[in-house]
Amino acid sequence: YKVGLVHAIYFASAMIGAGVFGHLSDSFLGRKGSLQVVCFLNAIFGLLTALSPDYWVYVALRILTGFSAGSICLCSFVLATEPIGPSYRGVVGMSMCYFFSGGIAILAGIAAMFQSSWRLLYVVTSMPSLVFVLTILPFVSESPRWYLVRRRVDDAMQVLQDIAFTNGKSIPDYISLKLDDEDDIDKKIDGSSSSILDVFRSRTTRGRLVLSVLISFLCSVVYYGLSLNVVNLKINLYISVVVNSLAEMPAFLLTTMLLQHLGRKPLAIGSMLLSGVFCTSASLITGVGAMRAVRMACGVVGIFGMAATYNLLVVYTTELFPTTVRTAAMGCTLQASKMGAILAPMVVLLGEQMPFAVFGMLGIIGGLLVFCLPETMNKPLYDTMFGLEKGEGEFVIKGEITCENSKIRSIS
Repeated sequence: YKVGLVHAIYFASAMIGAGVFGHLSDSFLGRKGSLQVVCFLNAIFGLLTALSPDYWVYVALRILTGFSAGSICLCSFVLATEPIGPSYRGVVGMSMCYFFSGGIAILAGIAAMFQSSWRLLYVVTSMPSLVFVLTILPFVSESPRWYLVRRRVDDAMQVLQDIAFTNGKSIPDYISLKLDDEDDIDKKIDGSSSSILDVFRSRTTRGRLVLSVLISFLCSVVYYGLSLNVVNLKINLYISVVVNSLAEMPAFLLTTMLLQHLGRKPLAIGSMLLSGVFCTSASLITGVGAMRAVRMACGVVGIFGMAATYNLLVVYTTELFPTTVRTAAMGCTLQASKMGAILAPMVVLLGEQMPFAVFGMLGIIGGLLVFCLPETMNKPLYDTMFGLEKGEGEFVIKGEITCENSKIRSIS
């Protein structure tokens, strides 16, 4: 029970850290500053874990590690995607998934080499985070969108000029930057006021957040649950981890190829329903003889679909919220994912067929919930709450005008 306890506590701590650093990333620390802090803390706590004298000190250090490590993916993803335009944002976001799966595959190889000492394994796996902070992160620019919402327009323009210079281009002197709320002086916001409470104050973002949290939770239960089912097969642990991580990459590739053509919403619906239908089918198949292989194949298709959804939701969530609250909102969805990761092992204990039935039901429910979210493909990343509400309102009005004009032309 001690092994399961420390895993559950780790994920619970990661949930708390995602909320804390999600808010700090949107406020005074920024995307780059938050990433520096969580990477440094992750390395330090990982190294200290190797020196744990007993179990309870080990648990305490895993709590601290989870608090920091749980936000690394969150902060790095937002920092990497915010400077990207609409046409390449989805491709860049999905490209990060390859590095995550590749890192897990490499981890399995490293763990196989250090089977004799778990302490040494902690030292080796903690060092890359420290190296990243010291040698790579200093050369990474802060998000220009974060600078802009903090009213640091000159810093934002300097980042864009550096990007243009690197690409062999230049920004004309007459080009200036402006927030999407600056057309209405009465609606201007203070750059320092950004928290998850702002999301709940807006009817538009409140509904999006509730749906994103529910969908992320359902997706996480299925994703981690199916992964545990595969890991629990009677094969070599290190080989199974490598196979699991590499098996997800075709899902990322297919999602990236379809993302720019089908959009976020149809792809999320299709991938979740695909996983749900095949998991439901697996629950109806008995694990006897050749049918065991058929059930396993259904499970593989299920995890294929949910792996695509799991990472697609990160891209999708980024585009659903404005810059002022983006990381805080993503922190909430990440917390829901961690809660799903805690619940997944309990579902796996229900037997051979029942877990597939639960995963199938959750996948189908999640796919139906995505119908309630708006499409974000080729739409701008809004900077403020007012800008999002204004932009979405104009989009609806323009759509209605276009529809009315079409009716008039038809009548004429």
